[in-house]
Amino acid sequence: MMEIKTIEAIKDEDVELSLIKEVPLSFAKANRVMPLRREDGRLLAAIADERGMLALWDLSKSLGLKPLPINVSAGVVIDAINRFYGQMGSAEEVMDNIAGEDLASVATVFEKPRDILELTEEAPIIRLLNAFLQQAVKERASDIHIEPYEKELEVRLRVDGILHRVLSPPKIIQDALISRVKIMANLDIAEKRLPQDGRIRLLVGGRDVDIRVSIIPTSFGERAVLRLLDRKQGVLGLWEVGLSQEDVKRLEELLQRTNGILLVTGPTGSGKSTTLYAALNRIHTEEKNIITVEDPVEYQLKGIGQMHVNPKIGLTFASGLRSILRQDPDVIMVGEIRDFETAEIAIQASLTGHLVLSTLHTNDAPSALTRLIDMGVEPFLVASSLIGALAQRLVRVICPHCKESYKPTPEEARYLSSSVLYRGRGCEKCGDKGYLGRTGIFELLLIDDDIRHMITEKIDSQSIKNYAVSKGMKVLRTDGFEKAAKGITSVEEVLRVTQKDVIET
Repeated sequence: MMEIKTIEAIKDEDVELSLIKEVPLSFAKANRVMPLRREDGRLLAAIADERGMLALWDLSKSLGLKPLPINVSAGVVIDAINRFYGQMGSAEEVMDNIAGEDLASVATVFEKPRDILELTEEAPIIRLLNAFLQQAVKERASDIHIEPYEKELEVRLRVDGILHRVLSPPKIIQDALISRVKIMANLDIAEKRLPQDGRIRLLVGGRDVDIRVSIIPTSFGERAVLRLLDRKQGVLGLWEVGLSQEDVKRLEELLQRTNGILLVTGPTGSGKSTTLYAALNRIHTEEKNIITVEDPVEYQLKGIGQMHVNPKIGLTFASGLRSILRQDPDVIMVGEIRDFETAEIAIQASLTGHLVLSTLHTNDAPSALTRLIDMGVEPFLVASSLIGALAQRLVRVICPHCKESYKPTPEEARYLSSSVLYRGRGCEKCGDKGYLGRTGIFELLLIDDDIRHMITEKIDSQSIKNYAVSKGMKVLRTDGFEKAAKGITSVEEVLRVTQKDVIET
């Protein structure tokens, strides 16, 4: 009788990548068998049950080897299949393989339930786009940019906030590639003159990924940006987004209010929605009725009503907010205050016993106050409704696998007095970038009576900032330098995402 070994985990060194190229992903998944390596004429493979054992016999016979099964749990087999098959086939390899094939064959219907790693025999353009998606997920990219120029086509990925080029496919495939994106997002492939927005939901290496698609016409053809949202990632806690203990405590006090407006400000892609989700997650209880109106709904929150705006049918932030008020909410989250109408309804809601959370595009926290007034909101309404404004940016985190200490340069010593700083040397885990992941830096403005008076008197935002700093508010750059001193990020990163503050004392 054959002896079967048992292991608890499958490590990188256990797997021969050249071997798994010979075993189809669909076969491995269907039978829960993970080929590991060849060894002395035997085929080592991890199996989870009797079905895997039978499949291993067939696989060994086809490869001319003897079977050597290793017993693991079903979860370990599935995780290993997704992890190691996900390392196979970059976009560059696909481009090499499809050279000379018929690049016009793009109209295959996309089957959403199938994992894109299994679509290896599809049309060349489909394989190429699947490779882009697979590579984006593997590199933890937040966006894929497909950019047409006069004589070339470029594909770039945004990883940890920084864009880098991954491929320049032939210009001839441009229309077919964009058409494929449109088919997946249920957009009109015949419309090439107007911007279009859509959504794709699919599996990439066993991970459920939501993709927001934006297509706009340019001088040299249509340009597409695909934003990836990993549905398994879940919602972070307030302490996980990068807030200091003091700011978490202050923010929690604001979130316990029964009325008022709390604004989160910053440019696009600065993590505002993530912070709002963390705030909602913190205050959600079965005693509270929480409703959101978003564009789009990025993550599903259990126990919270979420409305997706649709301007095509007249469902805007303003109209959605009016409808929400008839649902007897305790807490309302508005994805963004974009105009006077939305701002006015949000303020009225806050003055009638609702806690309102929303975002605004401003450079710092005090500018949120004057931005509302610029929209046409009366200063006394802003002063009586606003309880706080939180500005934020995202900075890259130094890779923990290759982090090293060094003595600050004279330039860095100008900004902070620490005798030692940290940087990432660059390793395989971070793709030789020295950074792995991102965290937030913050500026929390609490609205007190003096600031309310300044708002009513239409005092400029710089004067409000000077006052707030004198009362202990940390500006974005200060919070960033504190994180650099702790070895979380680098001085270079903080300088990249913040501007110099002119503070009068």
